[in-house]
Amino acid sequence: MDLRERLWPGVPERDWSDPKWQLDNRLKGKEGLARFLEPYHEDVAPFLKCLSRYKWASTPYYICLIERYYRQDPVGRQIIPSPDELRVSSPHSEEDPLLEKRFSPLPGLIHRYRDRALVLVSNRCASYCRHCNRKRTWKSPEQVPGSEKAWEDIRDYLIDHPEVREILVSGGDPLLLPARRLEHILGLLKSVSSVEVLRIGTRLPVVLPMAIDQGLCSLLKRFRPLWLNTHFNHPNELTIESRRACDRLQLAGIPVSNQSVLLKGINDHAETMKRLCCGLQKIMVRPYYLFHCDFVKGTDHFRTGIKQGIDIIDKMWGDVGGMCIPRYVVDLPGGMGKARVIPPHMKKLQNDTARFQTFDGKDIKIRIS
Repeated sequence: MDLRERLWPGVPERDWSDPKWQLDNRLKGKEGLARFLEPYHEDVAPFLKCLSRYKWASTPYYICLIERYYRQDPVGRQIIPSPDELRVSSPHSEEDPLLEKRFSPLPGLIHRYRDRALVLVSNRCASYCRHCNRKRTWKSPEQVPGSEKAWEDIRDYLIDHPEVREILVSGGDPLLLPARRLEHILGLLKSVSSVEVLRIGTRLPVVLPMAIDQGLCSLLKRFRPLWLNTHFNHPNELTIESRRACDRLQLAGIPVSNQSVLLKGINDHAETMKRLCCGLQKIMVRPYYLFHCDFVKGTDHFRTGIKQGIDIIDKMWGDVGGMCIPRYVVDLPGGMGKARVIPPHMKKLQNDTARFQTFDGKDIKIRIS
């Protein structure tokens, strides 16, 4: 099914490649979903409860990565709402399982780990991923720093906490901010002498890669050392456009890493994860984290067992190079932070003798003193 011709017929390439056109022509809400469902001859009625609780919007570019029936497609499952979002099956599922509010001394500032803090600078996304860990903010956006006084308070907090050396700028999507606003925020954060490194979390290289243009890359380059983490979940998202976006960032001296989420029916097979991570390495994006899907209400239908994630990493080990293998982590409920989930190859340690299992399943004992 050629969704572009069915949903946006006759749009010239110049418009299609314009990020403003993409944002202005997003499908969103009840009307947008009804328009999407029309080629499938489906009614929007079964989705209305879900839409009343969780908003929906997506760019034409990303929607057109759907290649088959959307419920069976790895992109369609990530972006098209589902009645399953209203079902809760885990006792740990909460609106805010990471307790971000508890660790928020100021609006928009989250300080959980000693040496780094997170600043939420936007409530807006180009596309609203159905597995998002901040779904709670979609209908009732939490306060982000808006006034100059709010930003001065954040700056003063960072000055009073010189142990914070790294700031993660997130949202929403920070790169959707107007250029002057983004420049002002990055400049304010870098003005604190104890802040050594900035990190930006964005999904624009995946859902709106045409927005990563030369002007944006030149702006970001001025605030190095600056790292960018993006969010590819499936090899079908590795398009010519996304490669060009990552290439522009890298040529501007901005390293790009990837944080995937382990999602049932999307990337929960070793071969899929291998293709994704090798594809990322090919475009010089380092696979950084594989997150176990957070215990967020509205995402239970995406969550696999932890054993499945361990098996995927175990099968990749020895089959691909170490730079292709992400760290598998769980963000623990109750605000307890990230925990590494590492398939242990050292099976036993007694005195100075260790027993290991090799990548191909053999046992070996060695003296390690």
